[in-house]
Amino acid sequence: MLQHYPAEHEFNGPVIACIQMEPHVGAKRDNVTRSIRHIETAAKNGASLVILPELANTGYVFVDRDEAFSLAEELPDGQTARIFAEMARRLGIHIVAGIAERAGTRLYNSAIFTGPSGHIGVYRKLHLWNNERLFFEPGDFGIPVFDTSVGRIAIVICYDGWFPETYRLAAMQGADIVCVPTNWVPMSSQPDDRPAMATTLTMAAAHSNGMAIACANRIGTERGQPFIGQSVIVGGDGWPITGPASGDREEILYASIDLKRTRSSRALNALNHVLHDRRADVYDPMLGTGWPSSHS
Repeated sequence: MLQHYPAEHEFNGPVIACIQMEPHVGAKRDNVTRSIRHIETAAKNGASLVILPELANTGYVFVDRDEAFSLAEELPDGQTARIFAEMARRLGIHIVAGIAERAGTRLYNSAIFTGPSGHIGVYRKLHLWNNERLFFEPGDFGIPVFDTSVGRIAIVICYDGWFPETYRLAAMQGADIVCVPTNWVPMSSQPDDRPAMATTLTMAAAHSNGMAIACANRIGTERGQPFIGQSVIVGGDGWPITGPASGDREEILYASIDLKRTRSSRALNALNHVLHDRRADVYDPMLGTGWPSSHS
């Protein structure tokens, strides 16, 4: 397991760890066991916020909805969620992990958020990619922002990152860090000599919203579907702090997020601020949601 720190290796705030790993579809026990090992390693190395990939406990490429349903669990009381909650309590850390959620007869591509004091929240993926539409319902919680001891945290999942609105709504609610459990796949038009489109979109979103974004991707090929790895942690100025990781190895990326610096970096100069400069006289600052704005 490779481990990557930023070049300066200085921690001036909460330490994020993005775990890049290879889940195997249907192998829940093994996936969770390996996740536990990686989380313990990250915590031992100083991480206070650990992010696992999308659908980390089940794998991604389901044969049909019945298989997805059989692997899903209720949140926050399912077996995997309880295991991660106990780890967060025992290790004194926060954990964000992608989990297939069963809610009655409905299925969601979700992420659990748990901390030292217990359950914090659940995020349900809003934008479903390709065959996900055959298995899951689109999320119905919006973009919640959770106020924690490691900062104001939002969560989005994979394809959500292709929509600027998701990051903007997080920023306008005061998010400092967006955690992204993801299963990035190759884009058909991706040039071999250019950064992954996912990385480019992440950098742009971080810069234009003035917040850190931490993406934990998976690797491997599952039932013919390859995944690209290249997990990355990007600062509020839009530049990677750590990563992108490799495309084919399990790795842990670490970065320290200076929350005060992240918040102040939204002021690009004495006269410009990436959030204050929005033209609320021309377009709805909260995109018609009616949610209160709490950005700074």
